Amino acid sequence: GWKDAINTTIINFNNEKMQITWAARELFHNENVSFSYTFDEGKRKVWKPCPTYLLDQNYNIGCLFKTEGPTLAISIRNSNGSEEFFSKKLKSDFYIKPNPPENVTFFWKEDTVTVSCNKPERAVKCLRLELQYKSTFDKEWQSRTSRCCRVGDQGFDSRKCYSFRVRLKRLVPHCNVVHYSSDWEAETFWMNGTLLDSCDDDRTSQSNTVIVLSSLLAVLLMMLVLLILLCKQQRLQILVMPAIPDPKCIFADLHHNGNFQEWLDKTDHVMLQTKIECEEPECITETESQQEDEKNSDKQGPLENIFTFSGMAENSDVKAAQLACLIPASNTIASFAGFHILMNDDMYVAL
Repeated sequence: GWKDAINTTIINFNNEKMQITWAARELFHNENVSFSYTFDEGKRKVWKPCPTYLLDQNYNIGCLFKTEGPTLAISIRNSNGSEEFFSKKLKSDFYIKPNPPENVTFFWKEDTVTVSCNKPERAVKCLRLELQYKSTFDKEWQSRTSRCCRVGDQGFDSRKCYSFRVRLKRLVPHCNVVHYSSDWEAETFWMNGTLLDSCDDDRTSQSNTVIVLSSLLAVLLMMLVLLILLCKQQRLQILVMPAIPDPKCIFADLHHNGNFQEWLDKTDHVMLQTKIECEEPECITETESQQEDEKNSDKQGPLENIFTFSGMAENSDVKAAQLACLIPASNTIASFAGFHILMNDDMYVAL
């Protein structure tokens, strides 16, 4: 039953070397096994021992040998070769793993990139050239596959840095029974058709730009917040603690900038003009006004009379004439000894 249960891994490296491995620790507990192979067919098979064993803790887990033909037969036996545990016959051409592409070139034209490589010496129809790329803004690789040995794509941004890698794939099932591809060719970095050492510089410049813009935005936001808080604080201060007015400035909007002395001087000048204006013909002669008042008093009764006491000079103070012009006729003015008395029905006022 072991002959059917043993699982082996077979790889033909570019039809140059064969590598066959098996799970020795799981299948052959505490027992080392031997391996032999042959590329001969028919009855004349010459079995060759394994030239190079692959070891795991001193146990044989595989064999590496040279590829010598399209048909291979293998045999796994016990350590002395007396008992066979497993045997198999296969086509070595169906397990080929190609080498990485050689002499890879990149051709840039505007936003289109074309990648090519040298054609292998044999089995070109069984190979496909795979191109993978990604920019500094991509997380996953973009893949394009074409017949060997030319592949291209378009839509590349000249402002971005791209990583490229290529490999050869073996067609399944027409050429291989398993999906084997070559190792990736060394990764290259390009930006706008220029080969770079890496895209780290581009990432660094972008990160620096982002940091600078973020810092400027943060500063502007902080300044805006401070201005808002300052305005609110001033408003709150005005509401809670109103400003005390300055006595020096409280009358600044008045005439003469709040200078009362200057205002009084100007007022006296105006009053003097008023006195002169009141000394009109109607008010200059006090006797005539008294005569008219006596006539009116005869008609109106004793309510309104103007008396001139003895000792009153005709050139008495001008203010009497001024008061005579200002006080209504219903009141009575008496003058004596330089005093002026305003009399009406309710009170007497000495002026």
